[in-house]
Amino acid sequence: MLTRYAPSPTGHLHLGHVVNAIYVWGLARAAGGRVLLRMEDHDRIRCRPEYEASILDDLAWLGFAPDEGLHPLVRQSDRNDVYRDALERLRHTHHVYVCDCSRKRVAGERYDGVCRERGLVDGPGCGLRVQMDDGGDLLLRDRDRNWTYHFAVTVDDIEQGITHVIRGEDLLSSTVRQLQLRRMLGVAASPAYVHHPLVLKPNGEKLSKSAGDTGVRELRRAGISAEDVIGRAAAAVGLIDGPRPLAAADVAVLFLER
Repeated sequence: MLTRYAPSPTGHLHLGHVVNAIYVWGLARAAGGRVLLRMEDHDRIRCRPEYEASILDDLAWLGFAPDEGLHPLVRQSDRNDVYRDALERLRHTHHVYVCDCSRKRVAGERYDGVCRERGLVDGPGCGLRVQMDDGGDLLLRDRDRNWTYHFAVTVDDIEQGITHVIRGEDLLSSTVRQLQLRRMLGVAASPAYVHHPLVLKPNGEKLSKSAGDTGVRELRRAGISAEDVIGRAAAAVGLIDGPRPLAAADVAVLFLER
């Protein structure tokens, strides 16, 4: 079993990220598997070095240590050649085309294919899409020339041999499209997927880095221990009955008992 912990350095870690770490390390350790750390920094506009440093520091403080991908750190921003190669493979078998539609024009996830036959030439302000029969044509590279989440994460999971994808239930709807993209890239086998509960705010919204929701670093500054932070996160999604200290080294027990 090889799974991955894959934060995006667009902000600091919060309890929702700790929940994901509990599931990733807990399920991996319970199964005798390994954890790869991947920094999903494909968005060169929103990702910042200081957030990456903060994430690494918080993970180390919490006690979640990856088995692979830390030395050297695996960053999507270093993998442009991998994505370009995958794009060329896709071009040989499927209709990849230039699209200049804005997010406002698309208005939702399902794209109507308006640029399929326009014959646009790639250049500034243009993205790339691949034609899909279901779910709308998938954006592979955006108009800022960033590789998109769907494309980069699918290619990474293939290239890195990920066997188990463990992530929040907010990404459940992404699974079908990513499985379809895997097949389009010539990969028949698929990883096992686990989608875990989210930590929600009183209004029902999920925690957000961009909204400045209380993060791990604020809890650290308040003098709360790493074990208490992990315990709070586990309790917030019902893995334990109530907040109690829980060490990163012990999270596998939560899944051995289930």
